[in-house]
Amino acid sequence: MGSTRMSAPSGRGRRTVLAATGLVAALALTATACGGSEEDEAKGKPDATASRTADSGGGGGGGGRVTVPSDIADRLKEHGIDVDKWKDGGWENWDRDKWLSEAEDFVNPVIEGLWKPDRMKNAKEADKTVSTKDASAAEGVSDPEPAQVRAVGEKTPYHENAAPVGKVFFDSPEGPAVCSGTVIKDVNHPGKSNLVWTAGHCVHAGSDGGWFRNLVFVPAYNDLGKSEAELSNANAAEIAPYGNWWADWASTSNGWIQGGSQSGGDGAAYDYAVLHVKPEQGAKSLEETVGNALDVDFSAPSAAEAGRMGAWGYPAAPPYNGLQMFKCLDAPGRFSLSPSLPTMYRIGCSMTGGSSGGGWFRVRDGKTVLVSNTSIGPLDNTWLAGPQLGADAEALYQNMSKTYGGQ
Repeated sequence: MGSTRMSAPSGRGRRTVLAATGLVAALALTATACGGSEEDEAKGKPDATASRTADSGGGGGGGGRVTVPSDIADRLKEHGIDVDKWKDGGWENWDRDKWLSEAEDFVNPVIEGLWKPDRMKNAKEADKTVSTKDASAAEGVSDPEPAQVRAVGEKTPYHENAAPVGKVFFDSPEGPAVCSGTVIKDVNHPGKSNLVWTAGHCVHAGSDGGWFRNLVFVPAYNDLGKSEAELSNANAAEIAPYGNWWADWASTSNGWIQGGSQSGGDGAAYDYAVLHVKPEQGAKSLEETVGNALDVDFSAPSAAEAGRMGAWGYPAAPPYNGLQMFKCLDAPGRFSLSPSLPTMYRIGCSMTGGSSGGGWFRVRDGKTVLVSNTSIGPLDNTWLAGPQLGADAEALYQNMSKTYGGQ
């Protein structure tokens, strides 16, 4: 056997729900569009707003301005980072001795125009590997490997079927990379959430390095699911119907920061993260702009108790190309990398790298909730595994909400 892969991707008011149908409890992420006039729809679009900016510059090829709120500017200075040099491409310097890695070190100033459609299309899946030996270390705990479930393309337009799902773009030492993510509710700021759930390895390199750079979330990416040829002359609105949302703070688990790595699975059971984002242009919250957000289930039900689950994301490694949204529906089993690590969920799924960080959903008390996110899968793309979200994940979420949610 080989190794297994750790998979590293106009506003309107809408309500999105996940429902179980019939005895097979098949999950479907659907939405009910709220009708309205063109004026009403226009009100849902991000509004242009004045922002504190630095002088125009290259932005590492973006040709835009850097928006630097005072708190981010202060953090840049604390780490000896020159804002102008950062804006002009200084972020491409990955000196391991100076790579910001501690939990409090995250810094991500807005570089307007950096993530253009072509740069997004060229971003590669963030791939992670774990040895077969590690994958089989807890065979007595893991349930039998599930049969592959072929991923099904989400219906278009995405803003009417899965608006909270999107792609997470970032820069790594290897270049532009992509994962998937989900808009989640902020319990302390109802109706105005700016929170996104994704995987830890989509924001931080783990024990091998530090925080990735230029983190951006794009909900309902490529809204109409167009092909590469059809997108050859696409404008920004087609690629990013709700705009680009920059992470002004990110949090991942200590388990991932200390145990995660390019190869090896010790951090996989803790491979989750939450982002607080702000629009590149605009003033409304992410939830208001997208029209919906999903609750997170931190009860960590066992695989047997969790019921049927659905995983959504944008797979980018062959045979997929990262341009379309897919989903897999299956009943989860247990998966463990070590008897000393928490058990993960595992479902059959053909999605590949790029789907990492994408939300897993289940129905709890008749309501759609996010219960996990894509973390790892095998090289033959037959299944995916994701962490159980318990007390530690909830503490991470609550800290983000209470500290940054109102900003």
